[in-house]
This record gives sequence, C-alpha cells and structure tokens, in this order.
Amino acid sequence: MATITSLGVGSGLDLTGLLDQLQEAERGKLAPITLQKKQQQAKISAFGQLQTSLNAFQDSVAKINDPKLYQSLSASVRGDAVKATTTASALPGSYRVEVTQLATSGTLASSRVDKRDAALNLQGATALQLNFGSGDSVDIDIAPGSSLSAIRDAINANKGVGVNATIINDGQGYRLALSSKETGADASIDGFSFIDADKQPVTGPFAEDTDTKRAGENAALTVNGITISSAKNQIEGAIQGVTLNLSELSIADGETATSTINVERDTLKQREAINGFVKAYNDLKSTIGKLTSFSGDSETAGELVGDSTVRTIESRLRSVLTSGVEGGELSTLNQLGITLQRDGTLKVDDTKLNDLVANNPQALSDFFAGEKKGSGLAGKLGTSIEQLLGNNGVVKLAISGAENRVKSLDDRFERMEKSIEGTIIRYRRQFSQLDGMIAQMNSMSDYLTQQFDALDNQLGRRRR
Repeated sequence: MATITSLGVGSGLDLTGLLDQLQEAERGKLAPITLQKKQQQAKISAFGQLQTSLNAFQDSVAKINDPKLYQSLSASVRGDAVKATTTASALPGSYRVEVTQLATSGTLASSRVDKRDAALNLQGATALQLNFGSGDSVDIDIAPGSSLSAIRDAINANKGVGVNATIINDGQGYRLALSSKETGADASIDGFSFIDADKQPVTGPFAEDTDTKRAGENAALTVNGITISSAKNQIEGAIQGVTLNLSELSIADGETATSTINVERDTLKQREAINGFVKAYNDLKSTIGKLTSFSGDSETAGELVGDSTVRTIESRLRSVLTSGVEGGELSTLNQLGITLQRDGTLKVDDTKLNDLVANNPQALSDFFAGEKKGSGLAGKLGTSIEQLLGNNGVVKLAISGAENRVKSLDDRFERMEKSIEGTIIRYRRQFSQLDGMIAQMNSMSDYLTQQFDALDNQLGRRRR
C-alpha cells in the first residue's frame, strides 16, 4: 500500500481540518493557565505600586521624625554687607552688621635678577627665612648655586609654609613674588632674608623690595556696635550659631557696608514637612483605593481587591495614627488640627497647625520625634513601615509569593504544552492509519467492482 503523506488524500475526508479543530480544542486547556499568570503578574505590578507609595510615606515620616526640624532657624539679610547661614545652636534675634575692612592676604616681591634659571651667588646661604606678621618664621633649605626658579620650587615644595611663590617678569628682569595662603595680619608674609648654616644673616643675590609689600589685614566689623576683628572673611562665633560670609563684599577705602540680619524660626520647613506627611499618607490611601476598587464588574476590579496584605497595611498604620503618644503636651493628631476623615484620609486645619508651629514647636517635636529615638508618633510609624517593607514583611512576602506562583504556572504551562503536543501526534498517527485503511477499502471496492463486471460480461448478463 502506498504511503499517504497528506491527511485525507487516501480517504477523501477533511482529516487535516478535523485535526486542526482538535488541536485548537486541546490548546484551549492552556487559556486558564495564561489567565492565571496574567493575574499574578498584574498583582506583582500592583504590589510594586503599593511599595513605591509606602516608600514615599516612609520618607515623609523620616522628615518629621528629626528633632532638628523643630529647632531650625533661618537668617534673612537686608543689605549687601554679608551673607549669613545658621546652625542648630542659633538663637532668634536681630543684628546690625557694619563692615569697614575685608581680611586680605599679604604679598611682597624681591628685587630684580637678570635670569630666572641661572645659578645665583648665594654668599654661603643655606636657607631662605620667611617672616610672618605673627612674628613666626620658617626656614626653606636651598642648595648652593640655586637659581631663582629653584628657590621658587623649594618654597612651593614645602606645603605647610603658608606661602605661594611665583616668578614675575617686569620687563627688565625677574622677581620672586610671594603671597600668603591665608588672609589676616598674623598669616601675612612680612619679609624674607638669607641665612647660613649658623642661622646668621647673609647678603643674598636679591633682597625684599619694600615698595611692593602689601601687608595682610584682618577683617574689621561691628555687630550691634561691638567691634570684631577676624583673620578670615568667613566668620563663625561672632553671633551664636551664625556664620557670616564677607567674601563677595567689595568695600572702597573709608566706606562702610551695612546689613541687618534677622534670625528667626524657620516655620516654613516645619509646615512643609508636616503637610508633606499628610499628603504622602493620602496618596498612599489613594493608591490602595485604586488597587482594591470593585464596582461589581470583575473586568474592571482592582488587582488587589480582597487581598489580605492591603488590609494588614491599612490596619497597622491606622492603629498607630489613632493611638497617639503619651507623656507630652500633645497626645493625638486631632490636637494638631489633623483629623482622620470617614474615607480614611487625613485633613489639616492650617490655622491650628500654623499656631503650633509658630508658638509651640517643642510640643510638635515631642509629639512627632519624641524625647527618645522612636518614642514619638513618627518613630512608631517608621518602625511599622520598616516592618511592612522588610525582607520578612508582608509586602515582600506577597511579591515573592506571586512570583513563585508565576513560576509554577510557567512550569505547568510547559508540561501541558508537551502533553497537548503528544496528543496531537497520536491523533495525527491515528488519522493517518484511518486514511490508509479507507484508501485500502476503496481500492478493494474498485477491484471487486471490476471483477463482477468482467464476470457479468462472460455470462452475458448486463448489470444494472
């Protein structure tokens, strides 16, 4: 019997179409697995949104859990004399600052030599002695026959000397130019000389040019009439907790630059942090509402509707928010003007909160940050959120559970596909056998018909 290579050729039946229908019906068994996998992947995405919203709430809680927030002060400046910044130790007050002199660095130059790289007759000198406004001096060792360039390099190689050295060409020769690294009278370069091994003065090949000398000066200013002298233009300690910066100031001789500095509580930062906390919580509630929404239509239901993880998160956070704190002037959010609405969101009474921020920041600090770390409302919330988001928290466990179910469904899908493939192969083999059998029977039928016709002809019978 000839081999049938295409189903239905031998029998004349549409066996290929029938096999396709059977294959489609078999693959329909994969649809529930695909749907379940899609649902689990949607859950993983939803848990990711929930985690992101929880992280944002956690950040807002951390801000109000910082005691420094309620102690923060800001400095506002009127006038161009200074810029001012504050630290936690600053105290409220108003200060009039008058600046008559900036701190400057000292400079001087040597007399002229003809060549910068030629050996100099040092007259036995073994060191260059640098003298400063403070009365201190530093000896810089130099080699016999050093050039002007070599002396410059020897000075610059000594990083702790407090002087920068360079060479200037004045058009007629070369000069060694020195400048103090620091501002102020004490740090000012006051002069130099050559000395021998016994520390005795030696007449060198060049000397200090007094006409080029510019002594460094201290900054001169008054704060509320009190005279202050500073070697630096960044002044700390003149006003408690306030740093004054004169660096960008320009004062002509005989002039005075005046500014008024007002140090006051930075109520804006506190209001922003507390309102940010309320907004982050309401955003979290909004995210939960979207993920758990249900209107009766399963096609439009939220991915986490009925999920126990969401209920756990809401329950724990609500418990902390409503329990409040003990031992302080304020014990509940209501006393701050923050109330829990029927829909679970928080609402702020700005008038009440602003009054507390302006007049009783310590009570706010005790309520949110607590006297001890973690004892305030924010500390308790932070602990709860950390537990919820931790490696063993409900969010991570829910995500890992959904991921494991996706993996299990993938394995099940693969096994089902192999099973379906085996079934279709079996159907194809059976259909092929059926096709062959019918073809054989048709062939036998044709043969018998021919034989009967031949017999009838021999017998003279006509078949009807």
